[in-house]
Amino acid sequence: MALADTFTEVVESLTDDWSEIELDLRIFDERRYVEAATLLVSANPVPYSKHDWHWRLRVAHRFGNAAAVPSVHTSLRLLDEAGIDGELALREVRTGRKEVTQMWGRPQSVRDEQQKLRAQ
Repeated sequence: MALADTFTEVVESLTDDWSEIELDLRIFDERRYVEAATLLVSANPVPYSKHDWHWRLRVAHRFGNAAAVPSVHTSLRLLDEAGIDGELALREVRTGRKEVTQMWGRPQSVRDEQQKLRAQ
């Protein structure tokens, strides 16, 4: 199965309250490591050194300090289109985190808008 399709399957299998996931990525042909790394740049992969897997991908659901779902999907699709085969492993799912936004001193209209955005 293609990497992008596997990623989509993983994301769709999660409950809606997930806030961040961590995936490990391994490519099968290590001679294409540099090429794969350049295609993954928008997913902000963390390389492993001396490890069985090549990269750790941190993905944020709606907010957070990680790559967005569309960015990771696009990067994995680029690997698929380049013919770089590999596998993904879901390592960690974090749920229940809530974004904290400083609202002190802000007008009610800003508070209402933030509430509408976060209710989606």
